[in-house]
Amino acid sequence: MDTAAELRAGEEDGSGSSPTPVRQMSLWPPPRSNRHSGKRRRRFTRLAVVTFALVLVAGGTAAAWTLWGPSDEGPTTVTSDPEEFAGSWSGRMNQVDTDGRPVAEWDAEVRIEDGAERGTSSWTTFSCSGTLELSARDGDRLVYTYTEIADPDERCVDEAELTLWPDSGPGLNAEWASITSEGTRMVSTGTLD
Repeated sequence: MDTAAELRAGEEDGSGSSPTPVRQMSLWPPPRSNRHSGKRRRRFTRLAVVTFALVLVAGGTAAAWTLWGPSDEGPTTVTSDPEEFAGSWSGRMNQVDTDGRPVAEWDAEVRIEDGAERGTSSWTTFSCSGTLELSARDGDRLVYTYTEIADPDERCVDEAELTLWPDSGPGLNAEWASITSEGTRMVSTGTLD
């Protein structure tokens, strides 16, 4: 390639012919060809269509799997008829403390009125009794607030919560939850027949 000095020398001799094949130089890049831009657009469109189709197939598969696939959930519980709870029930309760250590076994009698809104309870082992007032319904469970009305030996709690739900047999499962005057949470469970 010619050096800058040789190029200048060629211009000075006046012949007008350049010793290099470059005749003019531009500061701007040459115009771009649009010959390939159509291919790019078609390639992008194909890619977008294929991606959209894959998303639709994946979404449909996920929806089908959710609706008809295996489920880890247990059977759904149906809300019980409150009249199933009406009547007199009795059974033995097992009481444990917060750490799960056994504290006491005691006998309970529960009477639920028609409509299952109210009832009474006697803790016969401790000679305590109280009223029951329905406070919540949760699926097949009824939750009652127990308020003590008799405790001659001062051995029972003033307030507790009784949760009842159907047993696999003809009885009811029962759970009493209370907090002692010292602040210890006690839970008693059993079956009432």
